[in-house]
Amino acid sequence: MAAELTAIQKTLLENIADLHEVPTGAYNIRSNGGMLGRNTTANIDIVTKTDKPGIDIIIKPGTKNQSVHIPVLITQTGLKEMVYNEFFIGEDCDVVIVAGCGIHNAGDEGSEHSGIHTFHVGKNSKVKYVEKHYGTGEGTGERVMNPSTEIYMEEGSHLEMETIQIEGINSTERRTYAKVEADASIVIKEKIMTHDNQTATTDFKAELVGENSSADIVSRSVAKNHSKQTFKSNIIGSNACKGHSECDAIIMDQAIVEAIPELTAANIDASLIHEAAIGKIAGEQLIKLMTLGLTESEAEEQIINGFLK
Repeated sequence: MAAELTAIQKTLLENIADLHEVPTGAYNIRSNGGMLGRNTTANIDIVTKTDKPGIDIIIKPGTKNQSVHIPVLITQTGLKEMVYNEFFIGEDCDVVIVAGCGIHNAGDEGSEHSGIHTFHVGKNSKVKYVEKHYGTGEGTGERVMNPSTEIYMEEGSHLEMETIQIEGINSTERRTYAKVEADASIVIKEKIMTHDNQTATTDFKAELVGENSSADIVSRSVAKNHSKQTFKSNIIGSNACKGHSECDAIIMDQAIVEAIPELTAANIDASLIHEAAIGKIAGEQLIKLMTLGLTESEAEEQIINGFLK
């Protein structure tokens, strides 16, 4: 059973997990370094780690059309934590995992959440993993998030990862590593926006080790004011495989955006592609929307919202 949520916790939960209340099914809600609530099901078990902070999420083979939510809520200024979560997904599953972290900082000390998530995806299983980050609060203390994800995919498995950070995070370093076996595939979709003096670094690495393995990594970002973004991607193909990475960014004001691609082919049948495009909002797009009655700032917002959809 979960404790009653405060208004701030409800707002964070809605923004990071699209939930208006405690979810049904399997869930673990972490708040200010402790467990706020947990529920398990016949097919999904959640166990507290004994050697370090974090949980093990164990999904039985054959589990279909089920979900698990593991949001993290921080409302205590000055709290800094490192959490280790590990997912064991059996063979022939089809599940949705919703994570994410929301920080509300109303004080003058920095709050920070670093999460290390490790996935073991069984043969022929399908996983959709959604991770959203959101920050709010009128305090001067920074809101920092540093998520790391390691993914180990067995034959025939598929994982789609959607990672979103649109508002309120001062600094983030996002690192993702995937090892992909035969006939397995991974799709990663990133959406990120920075403003003021915020910084964001994304570092993707995928090793395509199995025959007919594939990786598709797409990042869309908007950098405003004096913020800085760095996008790194490294796809290594050591078998007959397909790899694609793409970075599309809108740059505004005095922001800085870096795209650093790396491709390594160690097999004659490895097909690897990288695409990158960084530029400002086109003037004709603004003019077209302004002729419909929007102000320049309203037109910019509409274009950005459409770009990040």
